Amino acid sequence: MFNNTSFLFNIYNVYLKIINTFVLSIKNKKMFKKFTVTDILLFISAMLSLIFSEILYFQGNKADGTFIGLWVPSILAFGIYLKLINKTKDD
Repeated sequence: MFNNTSFLFNIYNVYLKIINTFVLSIKNKKMFKKFTVTDILLFISAMLSLIFSEILYFQGNKADGTFIGLWVPSILAFGIYLKLINKTKDD
């Protein structure tokens, strides 16, 4: 039988490993040194929104999960907008 709690726990663990790997790679690689605190916070908020939407979706709240899942591209687009605004201010 399908155990919903263990499945969601496994999804949560996979995403924690991905975020942990991302944070470690930021500390270790030169290309990630340009990331600001804002960039990291926006990335984490997008990932948390994705995780929360998948949890809601697989628990049966498909409409709520889809609605929150739509936040992810909006959060990332807002991050790109902030980068562009800061870049034009520096020029």
